[in-house]
Amino acid sequence: MATDCLFCKISRGEIPCQQQYQDDQVLAFYDINPKAKTHILIIPHKHIPSIMSLEEGDEKIMGHLIRVAQKIGKDLNLVGYRLQFNVGERGGQVVFHVHLHLMAD
Repeated sequence: MATDCLFCKISRGEIPCQQQYQDDQVLAFYDINPKAKTHILIIPHKHIPSIMSLEEGDEKIMGHLIRVAQKIGKDLNLVGYRLQFNVGERGGQVVFHVHLHLMAD
């Protein structure tokens, strides 16, 4: 984990969040600046700066992010939702720790 990364600090519990889900690989929490009625961020505990920084073997954690999104959707009885990755600054990424947005109106 990167010591100065905002999402690493949240993952370590150094910064509080409104947690929705956690397991040994990921943490899901509500976005503090939501862009939808339901806006949850799903992050790996492992610090991965961007999709562009993925290494061999990271596909397992990336697939797990999507499975967790599916679980959260079911748990919240969402009838539809959007999943979004922003990749790189030009792609709208603001926090450089991979995160999956789950959004529903």
